[in-house]
Amino acid sequence: MFYKVQLTDHIRVPPNTFSEDTETSVIKEIKNKFEGYISKELGIVVDVTKIVKVKEGTIIPGDGAIYYNTDFELLTFKPELQEVVIGIIKDIADFGAFINIGPIEGMIHISQTMDDFVSFSKDKVLLGKESKRSLRVGDVCRTRLIAISYKDITNPKLGLTMRQQGLGKLEWLEEEKKPVAKKVEKK
Repeated sequence: MFYKVQLTDHIRVPPNTFSEDTETSVIKEIKNKFEGYISKELGIVVDVTKIVKVKEGTIIPGDGAIYYNTDFELLTFKPELQEVVIGIIKDIADFGAFINIGPIEGMIHISQTMDDFVSFSKDKVLLGKESKRSLRVGDVCRTRLIAISYKDITNPKLGLTMRQQGLGKLEWLEEEKKPVAKKVEKK
C-alpha cells in the first residue's frame, strides 16, 4: 500500500550548492538520501513529495556544510500481509512467476498460480492441465500477499498467491463473471 509519511531530519547541504535556492538544494539532498531507501518501518521510499518546513541552518566547524532541520513528506510503498495487489508478470521460471507490484517485485510459486496441475514450457509459459489457462510474461494479475521478508533489507522478498476466489489473471476473472449458457432439452 502507498503511504504519505512526514519526517523530520537534519539535512546536510554541501558548500558547492550554496549558490542555489535553499529549498532547491535541501530537496536535492533529501532525494539523494531517501529515494530508493528501504526499511521495515517505512517500506520503500518512492519519492519526496514536498518540503513542509526548512528551519534555520547550523554550520558545524570543520565541516563547511549547513545542516537544516527539515520537515518533509515522502511517498512510500509498504506491503501489508493479506493485501490484494495488481501486478504484471515480469518473468517466468520452472518454479513460478515474478510479478512487478509497484516499486517492488514479488514471487508466485507454481503451486500458488491456479487450482490445477501446472506445467512449465520452455517458451516461459505456465499452463493448467485441466483448465487450459496460461500465464505469460506481460499478463496482468490480481494477487494476495501471503509472505513478507526483510531478512535482506536491500532486497525484501514478497510471497504471493492467486489460488483464492477473485484472484488470478484479469482475463480469467472476466470469464468467471460471464453467465454460463444452459442447454435446454426438448421433450
